[in-house]
Amino acid sequence: MTEYYFMDGKYVPAEEAVIPVRTHAFLYGTSVFEGIRAYFNQEENQLYIFRMKEHFERMLNSAKIMYMDAQYTVDEYMQITKDMLNKNGYRSDTYIRPEVYKSALKIGPGLIDNKDSVLIFSFGLGDYCDTSKGLHVCCSSWDRVEDNMIPPRAKIAGSYANTALIITEAKKSGFDDAIVLSRNGHVAEGSAMNLFLLEGNTLVTTPTTSNILVGVTRNTILEIAKDLGLEVEEREINRTELYIADGAFFCGTGAQVAPITKIDHRELNGGVVADKILELQKYYFDIVRGKVEKYKKWCTPVYD
Repeated sequence: MTEYYFMDGKYVPAEEAVIPVRTHAFLYGTSVFEGIRAYFNQEENQLYIFRMKEHFERMLNSAKIMYMDAQYTVDEYMQITKDMLNKNGYRSDTYIRPEVYKSALKIGPGLIDNKDSVLIFSFGLGDYCDTSKGLHVCCSSWDRVEDNMIPPRAKIAGSYANTALIITEAKKSGFDDAIVLSRNGHVAEGSAMNLFLLEGNTLVTTPTTSNILVGVTRNTILEIAKDLGLEVEEREINRTELYIADGAFFCGTGAQVAPITKIDHRELNGGVVADKILELQKYYFDIVRGKVEKYKKWCTPVYD
């Protein structure tokens, strides 16, 4: 079956979606993007795109920061994406990657007088992290980039060189992933995902001013945790708080809800995933598949 991508205003077979080697975004990392998931509900034979509107709103904000014309409105992006998935006819969980990129064939990193183009592609995707067990993570020796360097609140492709160094160091040292600190020594987030700690009955996460991506999944957790009787708190986190928490987890479009049971060789909750985190994880997976009526507003059906 032919798989279609959206490129330069039309749907094209995947093998035709190519860019010239002198494309500015390829040479300088000058693109902004989103990662969006669509979940297949077997019982309903329906593919649900999760919080698509919020993702495209964030992408348009990233484009503003990078002097980009995003070309389309949020509603137009949503319709384009739905039409593309319809053409591809997925019957499994799917990853969607929209990207606005500087497409001029020019040398020099400047962002002005530099054409903007749009690409959206998709493919089947299961777990990015192993969500079935607790992860063993470390605190990275690499700092997170700062807002006044390459702003983490924008999903800028070039800034993921920072993430690449972080995750590679962690993997080569035998860890599953890493937690990153800001230059002031406070906790920022995971290598490419947000972080929550469980302290008693409270979920603690870093504020949006702590050099993090303002995650759509993060915001989802902040809202749905209250349904399970959990308190939520946004504040700065010191490194040593990581070692004495009752539990922890990464969250993000890729990570979903991925429990952590060991940080820098220190076990959390005796090395067992806390029941409250397992309950939250199950609730999240029910929500994204359109099984919780209260939050079905976040799930856009693909098939009519």
